Amino acid sequence: MIDKRVLSPAEAVADISDGASIMIGGFGEAGSPIELIHALIDQGASDLTVISNNTGSGEVGLAALLQARRVTKVICSFPKTLNSTVFPELYREGFTELELVPQGTLAERIRAGGAGVPAFYTPTAVGTPLAEGKEKRAFGGREFVMEYGLSAHYTLIKGLTADTHGNVLYNKTARNFAPIMAMAGEVTIVQAANVLEPGAIDPETVVTPGIFVDRVVEVRNPAHESELIAAGVSYP
Repeated sequence: MIDKRVLSPAEAVADISDGASIMIGGFGEAGSPIELIHALIDQGASDLTVISNNTGSGEVGLAALLQARRVTKVICSFPKTLNSTVFPELYREGFTELELVPQGTLAERIRAGGAGVPAFYTPTAVGTPLAEGKEKRAFGGREFVMEYGLSAHYTLIKGLTADTHGNVLYNKTARNFAPIMAMAGEVTIVQAANVLEPGAIDPETVVTPGIFVDRVVEVRNPAHESELIAAGVSYP
């Protein structure tokens, strides 16, 4: 088996190129891979498409990546949340494009992309502006909208514990989108507070199998978005 450890977040994201699409885990701050995002800011890749639940808060993590003007398109469900001020300004300016997707549809698009399903039909968004221009079909007398599966060049996620083979466990709701995003990324990168040797994790408890993970980096004391915001931190 391959040892998938890398030495630092910087090494983990070093090959992400301009124009890449990136899935970023997290539901608000829960499960947000802040250290990987900050390493990506330092790395300098631009013209990125980010697929995430929201657009970050304050001026750290995902919001800091946006503030650095590295993201030209966001595919998400909640572009405006508490303490979210960066994205609205970039959107109004016309710098960052938004593709708004209902949350359940976003999850299924990611799951479908990871499973190799090119498209599916859903009743969500029927009769709303989000359905405009999309293929529609009726099943059982009910109208459905066709949505495409989503995949990405890279996925950045945060785990609680991983092993060197890339098997991952999460901390409660910090799990959120991470398991399906891990499946939908061509290269999946995981930061975990603890990286253990093979065999140290009970295989019956593994949430994301190592087959879906390409790189693992240990971040022993990961930052928490709310604490950084409360302290007035702005990255970089």
